[in-house]
Amino acid sequence: MLRLSLAIALCCALAAGCSAVRNITNTLTQLSNLQFKLGSVNGFRLAGVDVSKVAEPSRLSIADGLSLTQAFSRKQLPASFTLNVEARNPNTGQSGTRRSDATLNGLDWRMLIDDKQTIAGNIQQPVSVPGSGQSTIIPLGMNLDLYQFFGERGYNDLLNLALAIGGQSGNAARLKLDAQPTVSTPFGPMTYPGRLTIIDREFRGS
Repeated sequence: MLRLSLAIALCCALAAGCSAVRNITNTLTQLSNLQFKLGSVNGFRLAGVDVSKVAEPSRLSIADGLSLTQAFSRKQLPASFTLNVEARNPNTGQSGTRRSDATLNGLDWRMLIDDKQTIAGNIQQPVSVPGSGQSTIIPLGMNLDLYQFFGERGYNDLLNLALAIGGQSGNAARLKLDAQPTVSTPFGPMTYPGRLTIIDREFRGS
């Protein structure tokens, strides 16, 4: 929860009366409850080769296999893909909550593959997350060199890793995002004091 931010906001609002304090408390509490989950992985390219429709290494064409082995021999295996993050706002007006839309102003993230930290980034523009109960998709463009982080594993392991994430049957199970959201409030953007570990199995919030 945004306890520190909430305390500051409440101090600033004391002069406005108890009603204003209650409204501010409700608003900030709701905004801190955004939940996140890793969704699908799309458009995975490895050293320029589209592997998104490849189920296993033996299904690669001769030309594509040659391109990948040549890239590995140069100690380069650049990967690019889109990781879709699902954001959910539970404040739908049901189960005792007050319906409230939220705006995600920032999502400072670090991507982990097999629990190893790789690249980092942030969203490029604010994202509206309505209090509708439905997920809002946040597409994150990922670009990294798998050889830089996992080159010691060897060519076959790296190819299997790429297919496990972005191949025909791939998913985000081997990925995690260590993230710190920033949300819009009536007092300006407020950043969660702690970081979240976003995974593909379940929605997680603060």
